[in-house]
Parts: sequence; C-alpha cells; structure tokens
Amino acid sequence: MKLPAIFYTRPTLTVARDLIGMHLVRREGRKLRIGRIVETEAYQGPRDLAAHSARGRRTARTEVMFGPPGHAYIYFIYGVWHCLNIVTGAPGTPHAVLIRALEPVRGIERASGPGLLCQAMTIDRALNGEDLRGNRLWLERPEPFRSPRVARSTRIGIDYAGDWARKRWRFFDAGSDSVSAFRAPRQRV
Repeated sequence: MKLPAIFYTRPTLTVARDLIGMHLVRREGRKLRIGRIVETEAYQGPRDLAAHSARGRRTARTEVMFGPPGHAYIYFIYGVWHCLNIVTGAPGTPHAVLIRALEPVRGIERASGPGLLCQAMTIDRALNGEDLRGNRLWLERPEPFRSPRVARSTRIGIDYAGDWARKRWRFFDAGSDSVSAFRAPRQRV
C-alpha cells in the first residue's frame, strides 16, 4: 500500500526515521524495481546549513523542496550521480529526507549510497517533482512489515556545515549489510 500524503507532513526527523524499512518502488513500463530503505538523512532548511535550501536559497534546482510534501527532489552531484530526496513538511518549508541506501527486494542489486541507489533504480532528474503517490515512483509499507533496528549517527560528507554537521540526523537499519560503508558510532533510537 502506498504511503498516504499525511505521512510526509509529519516532522522531518520522524519521517526520516519511519522511512527505514519501507519500500521504494520504481515502475518502468511493466518492469518493477523495489528496494527496502535502510538508510536516510534529514535536512531542514533554511536554518540547516547542510541543506540545499540553507538560508532560504530558492533556485530552479531547489524549487521542488519548497512545494508540497510527498514529492521527489532529485539533484545531480559531482557530474556523475543523481540523488533522491523526499520533500517533507508544509509547502514553503524546504525540508527533505535523502534516501541513502536500499536492500534489494526485486529487480535491483545492492544499492549502498545515494548515487548507486539512483543508478540501480533508474532514477534521474526526469523524475524531479514526481508525486510519490503516482505510478512511476512511490513509497509503500511492505506486508508483512519487518521491523528494523533503527540506529542514528551524524550525517555524511557535510563537514562544511559547522555545527549542523554534528546533528545526528542520519538513520539506518543497524541489522542491514546494505547500509553505506561509512559507519559512524551507532546509537539506537
């Protein structure tokens, strides 16, 4: 069952944590690619200096983040990788959750890291702004649901963000081998 719109309107840290164990589904024609979400990071602009929307920066690239919750914000990084974020919160509040890693369920290999995840799921900027209740890309609660052992740590690769780099806004399934290679000290939540 697809996650309802109300799921994405809750506090961003709650959404980031609750996405662990959900399925990300990508449909291309008759082909389905499915992965179990095992790692996320929360970003809460405009105060969060690690967010693309830091200091209220509103550009053509970040516009989706300012829109309604439950949509895909996809950006291109390092000239190589696409990254998928889920817009959360109220319209005008640029919060999002980065999906960092998936366990294979159907039609994909291990997808550890946000760029490899998008590559495995064939997600690119053509899906930027996609409503996650649509038919090409969505999130769902699997049945039966396997409860994850959720742990948290600091976010990865944002040392430039000062104190914001020390926020423990990275959530992951401590029992999954598909979590990114970088393993910060774990704490259960």
